[in-house]
Amino acid sequence: MLVKFIISLIPFFIYLWIKSKKSVHMLQQNWYNEGNRYIKWIWKHKKTVFGSFELLFFIFGFGFLLTDVWTMILFVTLYTVLSLILLHQEGKEQNKLPLKFTKRVKRLFVTIFVIYLLPIIGMVVLYQAKYVVVYYLIIGLLSYMNYYMIYIANGINYPIEKAIKIGFKRKAVKKLNSMNIKVIGVTGSYGKTSSKNILSDILNMKYNALPTPKNFNTPLGLIITINNHLDKFNDILIAEMGAFKQGEIQELCDLVHPQYGILTKIGTAHLESFGSQKNIQKGKFELIESLPQDGIGVLNADDPLQVSYKLKNNCKIVWIGIETEKADVRATNIELNCDGTAFDVVFKGDKKEYHFTTQLLGQANVYNILAGIALGHEFGMTIEQLQAGVKKVKPVEHRLEMKKMGNINIIDDAYNSNPVGAKMALDTLALMPGKKIVVTPGMIEMGIEQDKLNATFGEQISEVADAVILVGEKQTEPIYKALIKKKYNEKNIYVLNDVKEAFPLMQTLSEKNTYVLLENDLPDIFNER
Repeated sequence: MLVKFIISLIPFFIYLWIKSKKSVHMLQQNWYNEGNRYIKWIWKHKKTVFGSFELLFFIFGFGFLLTDVWTMILFVTLYTVLSLILLHQEGKEQNKLPLKFTKRVKRLFVTIFVIYLLPIIGMVVLYQAKYVVVYYLIIGLLSYMNYYMIYIANGINYPIEKAIKIGFKRKAVKKLNSMNIKVIGVTGSYGKTSSKNILSDILNMKYNALPTPKNFNTPLGLIITINNHLDKFNDILIAEMGAFKQGEIQELCDLVHPQYGILTKIGTAHLESFGSQKNIQKGKFELIESLPQDGIGVLNADDPLQVSYKLKNNCKIVWIGIETEKADVRATNIELNCDGTAFDVVFKGDKKEYHFTTQLLGQANVYNILAGIALGHEFGMTIEQLQAGVKKVKPVEHRLEMKKMGNINIIDDAYNSNPVGAKMALDTLALMPGKKIVVTPGMIEMGIEQDKLNATFGEQISEVADAVILVGEKQTEPIYKALIKKKYNEKNIYVLNDVKEAFPLMQTLSEKNTYVLLENDLPDIFNER
């Protein structure tokens, strides 16, 4: 009977592997529970976490008081079927950010395996046939609580990950201190990655600048960039700096000691974790206030939260703007179309206007380009170099990126969403000639203002879109209600609980000339199934 018991666990371990990959994927997307993001995700998605067919095992096991033989048959059958279902779903999934099998994830899977294997080894060593039903029920419970077991494994590994991080940090600091290199910090509530990449494309017309890869904007991300990517040929490091609360930007500045800083726009992104708009403002200005006296900060003159801030630093400040005439570097005569953006730039003290063109979409990107132009000008780049750099700038993935999907034109703004960025994305969609569709799960991490901001977003959508696809019935309820309030045709509103269903629906709704705006992140973390 013991041998049969051990063999019967094979389907369970197959299922456990597949399910653990999904759980770890959610943990990874939620920053390994930094700021309790993973736990908050669990509580917001109870149906996904607890609404499993595994419950059938307990219902039959306890409800019908099955014998050990029938319990074994039920156990093997159920976990075989569940494994096949998950494998089928895995093959059909469309993840924007798939699970990355980093060294950290591999260490995590070792811990998960040990956590599950220890009680099973105990059952095998102390095996008694009369308790076999209890064994199956315990194993089933451990599987059912998989999302929490992942949380426990992550907690167990925390001291190990911290020690590894300290070692990597020492190596990075030593390497950076040994190099004669300019360091530029880029932060803000949104537009950081776009601004960083735009700046890199511009500066690389004259220098050898290294931007942090993708969204490597945490201490570990900067450490990895320095240790693995920075080399003796680089003369500029552009460090994107993200934060969920006050003090985190300062931590990044203490790590790389930037001499230059760009602050994009300050908004309400991560309002929930920061606690207040004032805390966000202070947190973002940690970059500018950490600059040396001979450093240069680039600020946005059209952002009230930057203009009103009392800066505790005497470093040089270069103001950029579009609406503010007194800005040091200002964009005028902006023309937007589906092929890109054209505008003129005026430098303070120079009456001449310089013409720039870019394939990037949206006014938000004009601000990001202005910041790159301003700093490039301070670095001694010529107008011709700046113009060539701006023309060369490549669209940033998932940030107002134009794509083709069959006969549909996709405006991919799916990286994340905030009130200002979402409005600018809608303004860009409004310029397009053809049927307009918005696909969105709404804005998240907006704290107590989230429902209000999503309602406003819904009102703005009603003025632009011919059809709306909402992902997640509960979280998009404020958008739905706002659309109805604006007397938007209810027949043109589609509410889905799984993002995978949005893409075939888009094809069904499309016409000869259709533009679809994907607004905000659309991986599995938004599913409400």
